[in-house]
Amino acid sequence: MNFLKKLTKPKRPVIVVSGLPRSGTSMMMKMLAAGGVPLLTDHIREADSDNPQGYYEFERVKKLDKGDTAWVAEAQGQAVKIISQLLKHLPATYDYKVIFMRRHMDEVLASQQKMLLNRGEDTAAVSEETLAQLFEAHLGQVMHWLEQQPHMTTLFLQYSDVVSAPLSQAQAIQTFLAADLDVAAMATAVDPDLYRNRQENGPSL
Repeated sequence: MNFLKKLTKPKRPVIVVSGLPRSGTSMMMKMLAAGGVPLLTDHIREADSDNPQGYYEFERVKKLDKGDTAWVAEAQGQAVKIISQLLKHLPATYDYKVIFMRRHMDEVLASQQKMLLNRGEDTAAVSEETLAQLFEAHLGQVMHWLEQQPHMTTLFLQYSDVVSAPLSQAQAIQTFLAADLDVAAMATAVDPDLYRNRQENGPSL
C-alpha cells in the first residue's frame, strides 16, 4: 500500500484564467508563463492584430459543455484559459484556483466591436446596451456560483489595475497561487501599449 501511494502523483489544483471575452485573459496567461507557470495551450489559434501576442488557448476547452473533460486530469499544476461561460462544466473531482479577470464593460464592448469589425462580422446583430445587460447578468451569476464551489478558490483582478501596477498584481497572484514565481518577469510581461480601449478615452481594446 505504501509503495502504491508513492507511485500516485499528488493532486495539484488546475490554474484557470477566466473572464469575459476581451477582459485580459491572454495577458494574464502571458504573465503566468513569464513567472514560470506551465501553460496548457495548443497554439492552434495564432496571434493576430486583435491579440498580437497570442491567445494562449487550448481548443478542447471549447468542448467542455459537450462533456470533453478527460484532459482536465493532465491540466493539474498548469494554467489553462477558460471563458467564464464554460466554468460550470469543469468536473468537481479536481481542485481549481481561478484567476478571474474583470474589465470595465465599455472597454469590453469596444474591444469586441473592434475585433468583429476586423473579421468582417456583423456588429449590429445585438445592441451594445443589450449585450452589456446580458454580460452583467452573466457576471453576477458566475461570481455567485464561484462562491458556492468548495473545490474552487478565486482571485478577482481588474484589468486596469494589472496594467497600471503590474508588480503589485503579480505579487498578489504569487500569494494566491502559493508558488515561487518570478514576479519581476511577470510585471515586465505586461505591455501597457496594448491597453487600447481605455474607459477614460471613451470606447476605443
